Amino acid sequence: MSNVTITRQDGESRGAYHAEVDGRETQAELTYRKDDGGKVLVADHTFVPGDLRGKGIAGKLVDALVTDARKEGFKVKPVCSYVVAAFRRHPDWSDVEA
Repeated sequence: MSNVTITRQDGESRGAYHAEVDGRETQAELTYRKDDGGKVLVADHTFVPGDLRGKGIAGKLVDALVTDARKEGFKVKPVCSYVVAAFRRHPDWSDVEA
């Protein structure tokens, strides 16, 4: 697979992580809303287009979210079914789970 670039778009009350894959026009995304004054990011939706599924891209989006949570000091509340399952598979992420 080509290179995957993860970017974050952070707004006042909502934000998203986007995954761009070299050579593809479609993007994957993980969206969140901010809670508790921005101290908790509620991961509410993950979407990977059909042509990008099965390549581990959703996992890269959640990894970026967890990395930023550790670096920036916010907590993550998994609501999206994919993010809930990812946190179950990674008990080592409990330090950032709200």
